[in-house]
Amino acid sequence: MNAKEYLKQAFYLDKRINSKLEQVESLNTLATKATSTLSDMPKSPSRGTSRLEETIVKIIDLQEEINRDIDKLVDLKKEIANSIFALKDKEEQTVLEKRYLCFESWEKIAVDMNYSIQYCFNIHRNALKAIDMKF
Repeated sequence: MNAKEYLKQAFYLDKRINSKLEQVESLNTLATKATSTLSDMPKSPSRGTSRLEETIVKIIDLQEEINRDIDKLVDLKKEIANSIFALKDKEEQTVLEKRYLCFESWEKIAVDMNYSIQYCFNIHRNALKAIDMKF
């Protein structure tokens, strides 16, 4: 694994967490839309759990999975931050931090740092080389 792949791990984990959060929101919406029908007919004793209960169990399982992923993300970001801040050059640290910990676009990084995008790319390239050497 090269430095860029290593640094991008947090981005992809963050995207997966966001996707799972959207799934939970969708399941919550479905659960609140559930309606019950009242009937004087007896229920089948073998039916077991209700659909709403099954949905709630799925929501809880997904939320637990999200919490585990968030824990992984926090640990991974801490590890990546340690690698970034081990660099001597402050510009390189700033570019990598904005890109791989804050997930900012190149345009935003360039504007924030008052540099051209091409100059940010050059800083980024040098920083990746420095991190590759540490691996």
